[in-house]
Amino acid sequence: MVMMPKRVKYRNLQCGNRRGIAVRGSSLAFGEYGLKSLDNGTLKNTQIESVRVLLARKLNKGGKLWIRIFTDQSVTKKPAEVRMGKGKGDIDHWMCLVKRGKILFELGGVPEEYARQCFRLAAYKLPVKTKFVTRTH
Repeated sequence: MVMMPKRVKYRNLQCGNRRGIAVRGSSLAFGEYGLKSLDNGTLKNTQIESVRVLLARKLNKGGKLWIRIFTDQSVTKKPAEVRMGKGKGDIDHWMCLVKRGKILFELGGVPEEYARQCFRLAAYKLPVKTKFVTRTH
């Protein structure tokens, strides 16, 4: 399952702004435990999918997983050994911009120690530094 939008207004995008702190999506909304980004960066659709598969296997229908990010930006690439010019390249993959403080994944219905262990394994597959967060009552 490749995470990509059904349709977009503009197929080829410019890079955009990678600086700043996340204001929206910076607190837990669904589960009791979350994985929060400590860096600004980009996540490819394949990286998010690998984390989804890992967490789905670890949960084994025991808890609930929420993915709070979506790959809605296209990344283009020109083929190897092609001359300059002739427009922008074709879409290579999809990615999402992640700002500092954004909640990436949430878990619910599992013990805290188990959620911590699951998110530790998930963090190995991500290119940004992350932190385990819990809901404060």
